[in-house]
Amino acid sequence: MYKSEKLFSMKKYKIFTAIFATCFLLSCNDQLDLQPDGRISMNEVFSDYNRTRGYLNSCYGYCPAPYMDRASFTDEAQDADDITPASRYINWYSGSVTSITYPAYSSDGSPWGSLYTGIRKCNVFLESIKTATVYATEAEKGTWIAQAYTLRALYYLQLIKRYGGVPIIDKPLDINHDFSTDKRAKFSEVVKFILDDCDKALAISGGLLWTISDNQFQMMSRAVPYAIKSQAVTYAASALWTDGTYTWAMATDINKEALSQCITGGGYKLFDVVPAASTAQNPYALYFITSSNDMRAVDKETILQVGGQMAVWQYAGMPTNPSMSRTGPCPTQDLIDSYEMANGEAIATGYSDASRLVPIINPASGYNPNNPYEGRDPRFYASIYYNGASRYLDQAGDQTAGLKFTATAPFYAVAAVCPSWGNNIGNLTYRLFKWNTNYAMSIAGVPIAENTFVNFTDGASLMLTFAAQPAGDYVWELSRGTETVGVWKYNETVGTTVSYYMGKQVSGNYHSLISYSMPLSATPLTSGSSNTPVSLLYSAVTQVETFVGGKEEISDISRKNTRTGYYQRKFNNYKSTLSNSADGAVRLFRLAELYLNFAESANQSAGPDVAISAGSLTLSARDAVNAVRTRAGMPAFPAGMAKDVFEKKYRNERRIELAFEEHRFFDVRRWKILDQTDKFVTGMRITKSGSTLTYSRFKFPDRICSSTKWLMYPIDQAEVDKIIGFSSANWQNPGWLD
Repeated sequence: MYKSEKLFSMKKYKIFTAIFATCFLLSCNDQLDLQPDGRISMNEVFSDYNRTRGYLNSCYGYCPAPYMDRASFTDEAQDADDITPASRYINWYSGSVTSITYPAYSSDGSPWGSLYTGIRKCNVFLESIKTATVYATEAEKGTWIAQAYTLRALYYLQLIKRYGGVPIIDKPLDINHDFSTDKRAKFSEVVKFILDDCDKALAISGGLLWTISDNQFQMMSRAVPYAIKSQAVTYAASALWTDGTYTWAMATDINKEALSQCITGGGYKLFDVVPAASTAQNPYALYFITSSNDMRAVDKETILQVGGQMAVWQYAGMPTNPSMSRTGPCPTQDLIDSYEMANGEAIATGYSDASRLVPIINPASGYNPNNPYEGRDPRFYASIYYNGASRYLDQAGDQTAGLKFTATAPFYAVAAVCPSWGNNIGNLTYRLFKWNTNYAMSIAGVPIAENTFVNFTDGASLMLTFAAQPAGDYVWELSRGTETVGVWKYNETVGTTVSYYMGKQVSGNYHSLISYSMPLSATPLTSGSSNTPVSLLYSAVTQVETFVGGKEEISDISRKNTRTGYYQRKFNNYKSTLSNSADGAVRLFRLAELYLNFAESANQSAGPDVAISAGSLTLSARDAVNAVRTRAGMPAFPAGMAKDVFEKKYRNERRIELAFEEHRFFDVRRWKILDQTDKFVTGMRITKSGSTLTYSRFKFPDRICSSTKWLMYPIDQAEVDKIIGFSSANWQNPGWLD
């Protein structure tokens, strides 16, 4: 099926496909491939404009589409299907995977055959277009050739990420090809081939354009080969793959060119559209539910998307989502801990126990273990559903309460009618305490003591009564657990005006949200008269309840409930339903990755603060990371960090920025830290008593992943056996010799 691709006998065809079996067999379903009876030749294909274009189009579609499920094969998530008998997660976590069963248990099967099919097609196209008689301009042919080179580079990159060094096949194989002469190239050799293909594509004048026109979604643009080069060389310089061929300095040169060209040449930029509060929490959250199929009108960050929209609401959803199927990847406590506080400080400096259940709290962070989700990195709120998270952003944020004042000398009182919380938020327990003396307090006429937890039913009245006229300012707080719900303040004198404020306590002060004044009469006001609506700070919105007994409670027995105490929010549009799926997609390449690739190599080659010029762009490793953090709303990395300190903080930044986008799986392998990250993961079990929440960390059974075998995919064992039959060479990766 190579070169002339006609008149092959089925016997020869079977011999030919003995190596890389599926990569040749899969192609027989494509209309433009030669059928076994020889109905059409490559000469006929490449003498016709539409057939030539069609064959190029058939070169697309062989890159595995990134998907959220890979998170469950990392320390990012524990999958809720870990209880399903014989599930791939049970087998993965227990290490019960062989080279034979790997395709059934991995996150994307074994794409070896599919990727080589794509490579074969690119080889056929590149060879055939040389002598093609198709009528087309040289410029158009150049565009086609550039696409084919880029696709071939893309497919080889996906191969080496998974399998390490692989055979380089750069032309159609003859029917008499001697397979015993084939060998696996080294990782660095394949990277050189990839870089060469990308450079060939970029060197073709007018070959690849920065712009994306209508009907060109997911096609190769000029930014793609730069992104391929950036990732390939960053991997090649990393601990797992380095052999001295590609140094970090060389990686920095390639990364700075890729970043500079995409920013200054292509007009790429980090997505910074500020969403309405009812749409998404921040630009980062909005980016992942915004379609990249917009000809770069709004989304100027995405370089390439492979694969389509995901149904997060259904396959990584919560049990309260109508028609959901499973909960899927449940974010781990390890991932939650990696989100810094909003001030840029890590919540912990480490753990005091081997099971990582007792964090050593960083005193500079301001982290409160009893209120662990307050004040975190904005990306946390965009990526994680946690206990107490707002489920629906379009619910009215505040509720109104009728407040009434009563004055009967020498007694003074103020009453607040609790709103009807709605959405199952009512009938909760609150406590109220004052900041001064000389008062009495009652609910519906029943006296209560200060700082006593009391159940407030919907519509209940709270009465504060003073035995004497207060002097100066008086403040009361209403709290729900450890959360300040509202703050009341007044200053009054009989016969004048009362000033009344509503706000929230912050660092001992209150922030007024609303205020009003009204005359204070010496005549008692009747109940219900002179009611004035005031907006309560505490939102009566639907909140996620992962505590034991909550609506989305943690469970050890249901695949529709979180296993860890958390649900995935990234890519999820809260409005998504069975009839209105509006969730997002994982991008294969985006500009933020190029910033981070540059930061990694620049730190390794020059340190964090050395400015490096690339065209009109000049930045340091720290500048590159800070660009990503600025978009996220996080403080910059400080100047003067030591190289190793920067590396640790950078790796955490990469983990957060690229969470659930498949990078973590490959990063911990190329850094050779898999045995430190994925061996075991933890979760958070929350119990509730009254309004008191108790947070208890727990550990999952150890995962079997410390062996070097887990650093690479195994090559399909059937293919390995065939190679042994041809040349006696065993191509199987270390540890997978089943």
